[in-house]
Amino acid sequence: MKLTVDLGTNSYPIYIENHILADASFYISQMFKGKRIIIVSDDNVFPLYGETLLSSLEAYECHTLVLPHGEPTKSFENLPAIYHAMLKAKISRSDLLIVLGGGVIGDLAGFAAASYLRGIQFVQIPTSLLAQVDSSVGGKVAVDLPEGKNLVGAFYQPKLVLIDPTVLNTLPEHFIHDGMGEVIKYGCIKDKNLFDTLKSHTSFEDLKSDLTNIIARCVDIKRIVVEHDQFDTGERMLLNFGHTLGHTIEQYYHYERESHGEAVAIGMYQLCLAAEAKGLTKKGCAAQILDILDIYGLPHECGLKIDALINAITLDKKNLNNHLNLVLLHEIGDSYVYPASVDFFDGMGNV
Repeated sequence: MKLTVDLGTNSYPIYIENHILADASFYISQMFKGKRIIIVSDDNVFPLYGETLLSSLEAYECHTLVLPHGEPTKSFENLPAIYHAMLKAKISRSDLLIVLGGGVIGDLAGFAAASYLRGIQFVQIPTSLLAQVDSSVGGKVAVDLPEGKNLVGAFYQPKLVLIDPTVLNTLPEHFIHDGMGEVIKYGCIKDKNLFDTLKSHTSFEDLKSDLTNIIARCVDIKRIVVEHDQFDTGERMLLNFGHTLGHTIEQYYHYERESHGEAVAIGMYQLCLAAEAKGLTKKGCAAQILDILDIYGLPHECGLKIDALINAITLDKKNLNNHLNLVLLHEIGDSYVYPASVDFFDGMGNV
């Protein structure tokens, strides 16, 4: 299955196909005419899939860099290691960086590609559910600062995205939950039919027969939104549903407890609950979200008082001069941006 993100000169194809990793060279040769490639991956993914990718790319001069897995890797301190590896491999502006990994490696190595020699070509080969349905598409690349997530970054589109759903068979359950938080988000903000499809299954295992189509639908929603709003000033904000609270929960626990998708799940439910109480969302939406979170084993609360998160919310990059653009639901499948301040969270109690 092929989708194309139409951004003029920054357009690129996305291929979604079982076992596409073994045929990576065929797709890469269509967009890359150079000889030198550096592959950036992590120590969970590379032992599983590095050899498959390298075997496919045997016609190229390939170099590799394997970083530790986990959110702490997405820091400024790890950028010099990538730049050093590219310099050592003599990577030039006519060469290619391939990201093989989840959202952390995708964001970090993507930012390195955007900034090294003022920008070199890169390809995303996402290996987590979250990266496949969300972070590998759209060109947002970033690193975290101690004060918050993704506070330094760029909009820099890949030249190609290759999505192989079969690699998810080795993904630990924790990371399945992580990705399902984002999958559910797409149903909430844009597609009630997707939401209902997800709700009609009993577990992720039960969903697997539909998984390629589910991934394709999520990617297609993201593609359409990015085409309308490449630089995140309007409609693309809708993709942040659940993220304002989610990011702050992640940060509060130093990215060591809830995964991104789990934190977003909490954020979606708690925000919807608060919006219902204020008459801003149709009654019953939060209950529907709670039902679907339960099906896929996602949390809906973290047990913190909202006061503990307020400081982090004020530092969130979506908060400008105490002005927050919160994403709320009219109802499932229909979202909107609601201008607010941190006062919106007053009275929420525990989340």
